Amino acid sequence: MIGRIPVLDVRPAVGCGARPAKAVVGEVFEVSATVFREGHDAVAAHVVLRDPSGRLRPPVAMRELAPGTDRWGARVSADTEGRWTYTVEAWSDPLATWRAAAAIKVPAGIDPGLTLLEGAELYERAAARITKRDGRADVLAAAAAMRDEDRPAAERYAAALDPLAQAALARRPYRELVSSAKALPLLVERKRALFGSWYEMFPRSEGAVTEPGAAPVSGTFRTAAERLPAIAAMGFDVVYLPPIHPIGTTFRKGPDNTLSATRRDPGVPWAIGSPEGGHDAVHPDLGTLEDFDAFVARAGELGLEIALDFALQCSPDHPWVEKHPEWFRHRPDGTIAYAENPPKKYQDIYPVHFDADMAGIVEETVRILRHWMDHGVRIFRVDNPHTKPVVFWQKVIAAVNRTDPDVIFLAEAFTRPAMVHTLAAVGFQQSYTYFTWRNTKAELTEYVTELAGAHWASVLRPNFFVNTPDILHAYLQHGGRPAFEVRAVLAATLSPTWGVYAGYELCENTPLHEGSEEYLHSEKYELRPRDWAAAEREGRTITPLITALNRIRRENPALQQLRDIHFHPTDNEQVIAYSKHAGANSVLVVVNLDPHHTQEATVSLDMPVLGLDWHGSLAVRDELTGETYHWGRANYVRLEPGRAPAHVLTALRPSPPTGGSPTT
Repeated sequence: MIGRIPVLDVRPAVGCGARPAKAVVGEVFEVSATVFREGHDAVAAHVVLRDPSGRLRPPVAMRELAPGTDRWGARVSADTEGRWTYTVEAWSDPLATWRAAAAIKVPAGIDPGLTLLEGAELYERAAARITKRDGRADVLAAAAAMRDEDRPAAERYAAALDPLAQAALARRPYRELVSSAKALPLLVERKRALFGSWYEMFPRSEGAVTEPGAAPVSGTFRTAAERLPAIAAMGFDVVYLPPIHPIGTTFRKGPDNTLSATRRDPGVPWAIGSPEGGHDAVHPDLGTLEDFDAFVARAGELGLEIALDFALQCSPDHPWVEKHPEWFRHRPDGTIAYAENPPKKYQDIYPVHFDADMAGIVEETVRILRHWMDHGVRIFRVDNPHTKPVVFWQKVIAAVNRTDPDVIFLAEAFTRPAMVHTLAAVGFQQSYTYFTWRNTKAELTEYVTELAGAHWASVLRPNFFVNTPDILHAYLQHGGRPAFEVRAVLAATLSPTWGVYAGYELCENTPLHEGSEEYLHSEKYELRPRDWAAAEREGRTITPLITALNRIRRENPALQQLRDIHFHPTDNEQVIAYSKHAGANSVLVVVNLDPHHTQEATVSLDMPVLGLDWHGSLAVRDELTGETYHWGRANYVRLEPGRAPAHVLTALRPSPPTGGSPTT
């Protein structure tokens, strides 16, 4: 239904308004709409938000985003968690229409008296809607001056533009033919849903003993807790644990995914379930549920949240196989089909079949999630959600978040964009992304611009993991330590949420074989204790860089948001430059994408994006080195792998124009 003043194509609108757009507390985002009317009369518009209690918040004025486009927008934010709504109201603006006409007619002597009397009538009608406190007297004084025919027309017109009168009219706009768009839903969640630094670790490897000739000894929650202070010291917010449940023995995988496991082999954590229990049990080698509680408590003391893997699949030994045979797909010979992703085969895993008893599986899933929530877990990393029905996740997440809106679900969905977007729309607060496979300047620019755009950013929050136990990209395999540094800088500054899998700080980069993204001696199949202390003593880590990046992220709100990013031109395809902004905080990042060679470039800054004119300059501090520079429109950079792979610059203050081109 089109109102008297058309208000069309309000954005963001997820599923035409059927699902809420997303934001976190304090996140600034743009609401836009097409607003116009017949003829030449002026229109105006604003955004109105209604908070979860039903209270209307003060409207936010909109502006035309580009002259002549009829596209209006305003940047808004919400200050509390919950379900909000927002709408766009538009109206005919007779005062703006009159001002535009009077600015031409009065100076030109075209019916100035009549024009001023029309203005006086408008001001008087507007004043009737303005309180004494808000400046009614100033508006009436301007109206009286416009009616005073004993004064020159120019003087009467000047009275109409009196700043006090204009301020009063701005506070209480005079609106006619007010029209509203349909109210749209907005889900506002806690900040961790958007911003955080993740660290993935296998508890069984921390404190493990793997002496030659002796039976391996698993690490425990108690020994893994000893690693937490170092993780916290690097500035991470979330510690993510792969499945911690009993592991099946049927078709157990051996080292490097072999089918010849022995009693020495611990099995794959994602092959969940044994006679000792299923998804709600703890692997006995890791300790007890009380030990897990102590691990969670220690993490909390250090300011760390625990994210637990939720993999909805079973080993052939899982209790569900006997109790709920209808939850699995059976072949004609009566056997249960194991999981496959050709050419990969997962003989040790049975996928769940949902269509025979989805209600029962939803109920059991919610029970399991609540079990771990009762033990301090408020974040779940969901394994392969794209291989389960979307409607299933919609039901599960809605059931959990209805009573516990702070619980966050991360979708590990490396799949087609339509599925990734839809999983986010039905409730997942975060998602893995294709960042791992975006390595060139063009790929990164296109992909991040897409993620930061209104269509994606209002639904999906990306988590840029630099590596995972499954993914060791060729860039890291062949680029050595400089490649690890480059990807860490990119992930930590391009996305508000990023993550690393343990060993990244040691630059572990040996693949199973050439052309594979699997690690040799993958931790998925065997215990992998690391001598962290020796690595630190010998300088074999990039821990200082990771620590610096997480510190910079905490200190700069610009790096804690997704939507406001701008890529700046460089004359070298191996050098990428971009800036991010939040209020008065601006961060400019320049990265050498070539891990093998020093690269030089001229960075051409889009100065208006930085709040400067084209001839201005900006004092910036490199947060990685502490050095200070003056940058202007054109800036020479030289970035050397292993020494200075990137600049992460914070803007200090605008400076007067300088005589030459600033350089680093």
